[in-house]
Amino acid sequence: MKYYIIAGEASGDLHGSNLIKEIHKKDTHASIRAWGGDLMEKAGAHLVKHYRNLAFMGFLEVLLNLRTILKNIKTCKSDILDFKPDVLIFIDYPGFNMRIAKWAKTQGIHTHYYIAPQVWAWKENRVNAIKRDVDKMSVILPFEKQFFEEKHQFPVNFVGHPLLDAVETFQAGSEEDFRAANGLDAQKPIIALLPGSRKQEIRKLLKVMLQSVQKFSDYQFVIAGAPGQEEAFYQPFLSNQANVFWVQNQTYKLLSFSYAALVTSGTATLETALFEVPQVVCYKGNGISYQIAKRIVNLDYISLVNLVLEKEVVTELIQSDCHAERITQELEAILHTNIRDTILSNYTLLKTQLGGKGASQRVAESIINQLS
Repeated sequence: MKYYIIAGEASGDLHGSNLIKEIHKKDTHASIRAWGGDLMEKAGAHLVKHYRNLAFMGFLEVLLNLRTILKNIKTCKSDILDFKPDVLIFIDYPGFNMRIAKWAKTQGIHTHYYIAPQVWAWKENRVNAIKRDVDKMSVILPFEKQFFEEKHQFPVNFVGHPLLDAVETFQAGSEEDFRAANGLDAQKPIIALLPGSRKQEIRKLLKVMLQSVQKFSDYQFVIAGAPGQEEAFYQPFLSNQANVFWVQNQTYKLLSFSYAALVTSGTATLETALFEVPQVVCYKGNGISYQIAKRIVNLDYISLVNLVLEKEVVTELIQSDCHAERITQELEAILHTNIRDTILSNYTLLKTQLGGKGASQRVAESIINQLS
């Protein structure tokens, strides 16, 4: 069968790649075409467009790049028609994917949404469009099933979180080799810096994260380079920073060997928790976009860790609170045993809440069964 998958950012590329692997196991003649990233291409998809050319974050940024976004939508529709897939699979990325879903409905194309748009956070009226345009949906967060089925009478399939599989099966190798290969000190504990995957968020967050470095001379800081971003982009942040290093495409290895982390809100907060690394969550966006979001987003927390557990397990420093003094204070706190122990015990509870292993396998089975 023919599968067309659309993912628009790094996390979608990861989940899409694992889904592709499972599809190939169950359908050995599968032909897969995708918008995504390097991982999806490596898993066996023919890559049409890389997500690095798709990701625009924030209301103002979307407006400024509207012409490019509309051009991409037109290109995508044309490519789908040429490929004639048996099913169109959406992975998150709702601003783009919901437009394609509406159009696909008029074309009679089977659709499956994997990793639901966060309509429980904002734009709840999008549920009506989902019910109208999406044939089937698989969700990965436990509260989403209740939200869609009980509040909106739209049946969904809770498959568990795919990161459970990705993290559990990851083989980190030797910490000694990792340190040696990246020029790290052999003894100093590592503090990971995960400033995001898009250039605009990296520029804002990495600058403020690094303002705390000199206060922690007994540790070394390692920046997780985002997939698709070149070392040259990070070089200005590394100059004159003797205690700061950079690694590329090694985020999971880095987290495996880290003692603490500063993390941008998003999927990375959950990944950091699953690797059992105490963290401080940081977010600093465009001022206008933030003020708009503040008025329409209906959430008590921004990190997935706190959202799933429905309490503040990890500290969130948002916008005006995201500055060097507070980051230094909160980072210092999670280096102490009593606070670390509390965070780690809550991480154990988090894993239980997220469901069992096998999310990608269950989604692949659901999609193939949908077509049979």
